[in-house]
Amino acid sequence: MTLKLSRRTFLKSGSAATLAVLTVGFKSGQTLAAMGDGPVEFTPFVRIDADGTITAIIKHFECGQGTTTGLATLIAEELNHPLDRVEVEFAPADAGRYANLMFGPVQGTGGSTAMANSYMQYRTAGAAAREMLTSAAAEAWGVDPESVTLMQGDLISGSNRASIGQFVAAASERPVPAAPRLKDPSDFAVIGNPGTRRRDSLPKIDGSAQYAMDVHLDNQIVAVIKRSPRFGGTLVSLDDSAASDVAGFIGATPLPTGAGAVVYARNTWAAFQSRDALNAEWDFSAADNRSTDQIRADLLAMVNTDSEFNAKGTPGDAESGLDRADRIIEQEFYLPFLAHAPMEPLTCTVAPTATGVILHDGCQSPTGAQSALAAVLQIPLENVEVKTLYAGGTFGRRSSPTADYHVEAAFAFALNGGQQPVKLVWSREDDVMGGYYRPAVAHRVRVGLDRDGRILGWDHRIAGKPIFKGSAFDSFLVHNGVDSTSVEGVRDTLYDIPGQYVGLTDDPTPITVNWWRSVGHSHTAYVMESMMDIVASAAGEDPLAYRLSYLAGGTADQNRLTGVLRLAAEKAGWNTSVPTGRSRGLAAHKSFGTYVAEVVEISGDADSGITIEKVTSAVDCGTPVNPDVIVAQMQSSIGYGLGHVMRSEITFTDGEVDQSNFHDYETLRISDIRAIETHIVPSTEAPTGIGEPGTPPAGPALANAIAVNGPRVTDLPMTASGIFFV
Repeated sequence: MTLKLSRRTFLKSGSAATLAVLTVGFKSGQTLAAMGDGPVEFTPFVRIDADGTITAIIKHFECGQGTTTGLATLIAEELNHPLDRVEVEFAPADAGRYANLMFGPVQGTGGSTAMANSYMQYRTAGAAAREMLTSAAAEAWGVDPESVTLMQGDLISGSNRASIGQFVAAASERPVPAAPRLKDPSDFAVIGNPGTRRRDSLPKIDGSAQYAMDVHLDNQIVAVIKRSPRFGGTLVSLDDSAASDVAGFIGATPLPTGAGAVVYARNTWAAFQSRDALNAEWDFSAADNRSTDQIRADLLAMVNTDSEFNAKGTPGDAESGLDRADRIIEQEFYLPFLAHAPMEPLTCTVAPTATGVILHDGCQSPTGAQSALAAVLQIPLENVEVKTLYAGGTFGRRSSPTADYHVEAAFAFALNGGQQPVKLVWSREDDVMGGYYRPAVAHRVRVGLDRDGRILGWDHRIAGKPIFKGSAFDSFLVHNGVDSTSVEGVRDTLYDIPGQYVGLTDDPTPITVNWWRSVGHSHTAYVMESMMDIVASAAGEDPLAYRLSYLAGGTADQNRLTGVLRLAAEKAGWNTSVPTGRSRGLAAHKSFGTYVAEVVEISGDADSGITIEKVTSAVDCGTPVNPDVIVAQMQSSIGYGLGHVMRSEITFTDGEVDQSNFHDYETLRISDIRAIETHIVPSTEAPTGIGEPGTPPAGPALANAIAVNGPRVTDLPMTASGIFFV
């Protein structure tokens, strides 16, 4: 999903929000609420103990994308403190203090917004704490506050030196500065330091990091859900007599929604075995009973007729150019359903408290989870606590417009009486066979060229199920019937394409869909960047030069995309001869405010087998806060993008999913890419997203490399189109 927020608006809203949250929890007169000799919360984002321990309160959850490191880095920088000595703690559910500034009054993580949202907020928080500590020390020592420096946990002025812990209480009584002075970027020691390493590595290595799957509470039972084997099916009857023979089985209860039944047991194994023993009858009259061939045919039929909605312009805008064209290039694309398949399957635990409940979860959206539990359990929102733990990956799955697994967990807790902890567990098979998917999508593109190979008209039609339409986000992301995530990356392309029309048709299937790493860009970039290569070839031009000619408008966006294209091409040796038996392909795309270009070099051929020899990437994500994290996320997102276009798909037979686990839902293997090289563009612009932008260009860069000496792959995955990888 692309969130449109200008740098000016970002800085303005970020500063305003920071000043607002700095007043929360303070005494009258804008001073901090001291807690005797205990820790002091200088702002909602910084806590300092009497022993000088600094803790960064992390408002965005950690699923491997590096938020604990990134946000702690901002605090460490402004407090001149070693990053490895800054403790991290996940924030409680409290949208008033920890809202995602780009989501509105909602606390949550997604859309690669964590750093973009929090950069000024956390730096300001750290700077405020620094000024309060130095001014407290200056008053005690009778010196000019400007003479007091803070370095590695000590306050220093001339011969005076003391640990910050000695001034925590005094600092807590001082006014919070309305506009603390931030460090000049030229003085950064932690931000941008390539030697900085991840803050969460050690606890994950030594096993002390706690994940939702690790939760084991006293008197806890396990719940799993018996779901319809077809999307849209409803439960008619349930017979649990055979399950009674399973040791540890407690009982099974139909969900009031009709979507299935909750199965309770003493442990996870017993729960799964009991569920398998149930005899359930389903009503499939409202289900999607199609097989994949029919789904594909239906989507392609949608893009070969008049579109349901006009997303950009009108058909006539393209037709006028197509009518004048000397040559028309036409291509259809089909991109399948894709599962998120995080390493840690979905799980969470709901336990009773004195006033309500507490949710233990690797929680991507505390506000969504709170709202779901409060609605199902019919208790006030504030009576739902959320203890956020580490998450073993997500790629978007741990949050959905319906808060699906939180609703299930709430029902499981309530239907059991609400008096003991209930741990909901999904198996990987549950998520692959009955979860939420990247929608299957079809595209049809017709491009008209003049005799010189220049574009005169571009008719682009898309069909697929919308993600946000009908959800709580409808009013924000759906306009004139168009779900913006269905067309992002095409409608707002940075290429100056004359006569471009974009049409959209919705697929009404009950198959559940969700944001998936890079959301709509995951399919639109594949089509746009494949078509740019196809059109460049038809024009007899170099793919890089052709792209650059359509980015010559001089806008800031175009200049930055041009910058990464040139950088990636230079580092990959684009203008040098390719070794015998090899070929290169490139692609570039902007998503989540970040500009990425990638060059894929392959060896072999489609028949004997293709090897990905190297991926060279260039990324412009504004100020690079943690270069090590940026490189890791580029490697991850490139691998995610390549693995899925190579082998991954969710297919159906008579409405039932064919895949179940990693043996038949194949993702990337470590041996699939021999080398990945990432080059980060130096920048002083505001930071933008990095968790997702590397995914969209990866697939088309590979496709373009294959097409140099082989087939043009327009039906994914590539293996289903006869491409063999070694």
